[in-house]
Amino acid sequence: MSTPAPTVALVNGGRIPQLGLGTWPLDDDGAEKAVATAVEAGYRLVDTAENYGNERGVGRGLRASGVPREELFVTTKFNRRWHSVDGAREAFERSAERLGVDYLDLLLVHWPNPDQRRYVQAFEGIVALLREGLVRAAGTSNFTPIQLQEAIDATGVTPDVNQIQLNPYVAQVPWREFAAERGIVVEGYSPLWRGRDLLDEPVVAEAARAHGKTPGQIVLRWHTQLGVVPVPKSADPQRQAENLAVFDFALTDDEMAALSALDRGSELATDPATFGH
Repeated sequence: MSTPAPTVALVNGGRIPQLGLGTWPLDDDGAEKAVATAVEAGYRLVDTAENYGNERGVGRGLRASGVPREELFVTTKFNRRWHSVDGAREAFERSAERLGVDYLDLLLVHWPNPDQRRYVQAFEGIVALLREGLVRAAGTSNFTPIQLQEAIDATGVTPDVNQIQLNPYVAQVPWREFAAERGIVVEGYSPLWRGRDLLDEPVVAEAARAHGKTPGQIVLRWHTQLGVVPVPKSADPQRQAENLAVFDFALTDDEMAALSALDRGSELATDPATFGH
């Protein structure tokens, strides 16, 4: 087993592992197997969502791992139909039942869905659950800085986490700067992009040769050195172990700058104003 990832502090108390397992688009059976092998390898953060349709499988995998519940950091997200204070509670209850847990370490509004203008009420519902101890951290996903500020102003509570699409191609600099100023941890999905394009970039390959690491490890290390929590998906035990083994080396300032220079701004980013669940 690899050494579990170090943790970073959350603004409302508690700590989150700095690297986790993403589970989209695995089905229940695939998620069960992937989660069990990942936890055995040393993962403690597992990320799922109502919309992934695999919460039951994730829960089975967590139980099969044999690791005590209190050592695990279980995250899920809810859809637009639950965007109200009462709706967030029902979403929590449904997800907790499917996962087979009594509390969630982190619950997130999956998308702001600005067309219905209820994302603030959705976050208010999570804050109520936070105050009751049913969730240990309150989060958002795909919220813009403006939407985050609205949620903060309405509740007086800063989200612990904002999960966004993030990788060297989609570096989300203004979003990360806003989060850093307020103590919000940025969690990155699609951290390795899609296909081989990012991993085949010359600057990635050069750094991989220099450090004796895989291209994927170089990109994940870029995330962690920025203070981002990446959640790469993998069902392959060997790849899972590789993804977790990124805390025993450091990229140089020049290597970090070269990877950051791959940013294409908003050209490749998913627009949360036009997409959502």
